[in-house]
Amino acid sequence: MSKSNSWIDISLSIHPGMPYWPDNPPINIEPSQCLAHGDVCNVSKLTIGTHTGTHVDGINHFIKGGMGIDQMPLDATIGKARVIEIKDPQQIKVAEIEPHNIQAGERILFKTINSDRALKSDRFVEDFVHISTGAAQYLAEKKVRTVGVDYLSVGGYQGNVIEVHHALLGSGIWAIEGLDLSQVEPGEYELICLPIKLKDGDGGLARAILRPI
Repeated sequence: MSKSNSWIDISLSIHPGMPYWPDNPPINIEPSQCLAHGDVCNVSKLTIGTHTGTHVDGINHFIKGGMGIDQMPLDATIGKARVIEIKDPQQIKVAEIEPHNIQAGERILFKTINSDRALKSDRFVEDFVHISTGAAQYLAEKKVRTVGVDYLSVGGYQGNVIEVHHALLGSGIWAIEGLDLSQVEPGEYELICLPIKLKDGDGGLARAILRPI
């Protein structure tokens, strides 16, 4: 986590040994060329899943024929965003988000105990706070633009992961996963989050930053 000229870096640093979704590829970084070994430069070989760390889901991650990450409109993850703090230690539910009067077109980032708990663990945490199926359907009905969460999936592990992704991605809502919101207070921000432009990609690793409005 770093701040520069009021920008807050809410991205996770990629490194071997970091937690990843259990059936996804592990992270491996090894030198391909190395100055210390007499090569003219340093070049590394990276082996990683497309849904590692801070990343954006392509619509085609769960929706057959959906847009790949390279087709994502840039304004889906650039512009005004609202951080909403969730107190529920298990799920993001309609009853807690309804009073926030979420509007169509909003970019909503949910801050939960994940930012201070799950993200700080060096192992994959199965019981992370996630969006309930009802809340996902509610957000789809509200026609929000983008949803961000502070762990590796909008849906729960061995729970409603399919249903939540279908509700959001199937409605054209872009999902940012793996955000570190531990140093971010609830409120309105300017968001910049750009995934790598992977052709027809089901997801893209991203650098995400916020600046208070």
